Amino acid sequence: MSWFEALVLGLVQGLTEFLPVSSSAHLRLTALAAGWEDPGAAFTAVTQLGTELGILIYFRRDIWNIVSAWARSLVSRRARGELSARLGWLVILGSLPIGVLGVMFKDAIEGPFRDLRLIAASFIVLGIALGIADRIAAQAEDGGRHRAGRPRKQIEQLGVRDGVIFGLWQALALIPGMSRSGVTMTGGLYLGYSRAAAARYSFLLAIPAVLASGLYEVGSIGGAEAAHVRWPQTVFATAVSFVVGYAVIAWFMKWISTRTFAPFVWYRILAGLAILALVWSGAVEPMEGAGWGG
Repeated sequence: MSWFEALVLGLVQGLTEFLPVSSSAHLRLTALAAGWEDPGAAFTAVTQLGTELGILIYFRRDIWNIVSAWARSLVSRRARGELSARLGWLVILGSLPIGVLGVMFKDAIEGPFRDLRLIAASFIVLGIALGIADRIAAQAEDGGRHRAGRPRKQIEQLGVRDGVIFGLWQALALIPGMSRSGVTMTGGLYLGYSRAAAARYSFLLAIPAVLASGLYEVGSIGGAEAAHVRWPQTVFATAVSFVVGYAVIAWFMKWISTRTFAPFVWYRILAGLAILALVWSGAVEPMEGAGWGG
């Protein structure tokens, strides 16, 4: 991997991690379009540590309150009633599905799941699901009411049931093309949460999963399955993804406070159709550039 490749891939990671468009798929597609070797799942997971650092800084007050309240709740029954302590426990609970399934399906995630047809289908399916959920949210916000006659829920109303469902939605992000932020925000909208609340909890919920995945894959950099990926370039790409990702999350949180997800919905659907057209026309092979021979 050259320094230029690392720069471009770091930019792509930072630009797409927090948007509902799938950073892992875009890294795969960028390398394919440029004629580079697939950076692989390990590179993707490690560079996500950079964007995750952006989350830690942007939500530093929320995170500090959650961690400190959760720690107090271990010894204080009174602290367990605090919102921040409850969020701490729910983030842990919601992280279990993706952690367990990620270990169980590691080989598939790094191999056949990188099939362009699956990525394209993921783009389209989640695009449609997000579009429907966003339309429901838009109608509710325009009328000031939820379709069932209740206001859209805020993060303060998050309970165990919704926390588990958020976690199950997040587990879908193991499929390249689904998007971690996209699936959890979509799930949140279907659960009746406002766009801002769904996005905020989505980013908080991602912290344990991304940190665990990145640290788990650290030893794979430069290994036999990704010999072309080296540590200096990976560190550089991670630093780039942090700088760009921090700017993107600040912009995105302002965007969703007044706008809909419609541009991302159409982007996902059109991109998915374009990928399928390229595969069906024979312009590219389904596993072309994936660096996997299984």
